[in-house]
Amino acid sequence: MAMQRALKAYLEVLRLVRRLPPETRPYYCKYARENFVNYRDLDESASLDELLQRAYAHTTWVLNKYAVDQLAANKLKQICSS
Repeated sequence: MAMQRALKAYLEVLRLVRRLPPETRPYYCKYARENFVNYRDLDESASLDELLQRAYAHTTWVLNKYAVDQLAANKLKQICSS
């Protein structure tokens, strides 16, 4: 279950990266992949919750940086807070 939730969050982050300017997409795709891969063996639910909350916070920060409406991240917020 935890792995499915993390995978859903990762896919949603990649979907949101498509809203960024084209020249920034490769960097943020790689950044997201590296961060999710680094924590793929995490077992503890509490740690996963913390990491997903951090992923959501960072994603909304990046969206704001490039003037993308933060409401676009509502689905990610639902995934990360469930």
